Amino acid sequence: MVKGKDWLVNGDGEFHVCKSVRAWDLLREDYRLYRFLTELEDVLNGVKDESSRLPEIRMLVRRLIVNSYWVQSQYREPDLKTGNSVSILYDELGFPLTVQTVAFVPGTRSTIHNHGTWGVIAVLKGEEKNTFWRRISSPKFVDKIAPTGEITLSEGDIISLTPDAIHSVEAVGEEPTVTFNVYGETDPQKRFEFDLVTHTARKF
Repeated sequence: MVKGKDWLVNGDGEFHVCKSVRAWDLLREDYRLYRFLTELEDVLNGVKDESSRLPEIRMLVRRLIVNSYWVQSQYREPDLKTGNSVSILYDELGFPLTVQTVAFVPGTRSTIHNHGTWGVIAVLKGEEKNTFWRRISSPKFVDKIAPTGEITLSEGDIISLTPDAIHSVEAVGEEPTVTFNVYGETDPQKRFEFDLVTHTARKF
């Protein structure tokens, strides 16, 4: 896989490039999804500070996509009616994480939202434009937001989001965009979709 950049986005809409591990330092024999999940669980159990967790999780995601052709091939072509398709890679009762690949038709746009948990997304194919937002609350509009900037992610790029990070995404380019996504356990009381017209947020 092409070596990309590692990004971090926080709830203030700030985003910056992070130091990442060199791809050749991540090469492993027989590195499979089950090993990634075990190591991810170890990080979540052993590292309580989220600012320390996300670099570890980004490294594990990069190790997985560097070593596992299987993961890179586990997606369905996007549905032309909905604009996307979602493939769940692991789903076990009691397992608190979401592990999936998502494919988007070029031009598909998401709503403006946060995730109510941490998230790490790697671009496997295509390009994805991310726009970032921050709250600019006022007495009249508690959930008013404003854009803080945007970046376009390409194959090999990884972005990590804190639970309160607000973004919207758009698949750009000529081919479908495919991403590998890992999310923590969502707090439904803290996951919102934002409306730019009414300056409101609703649970998402």
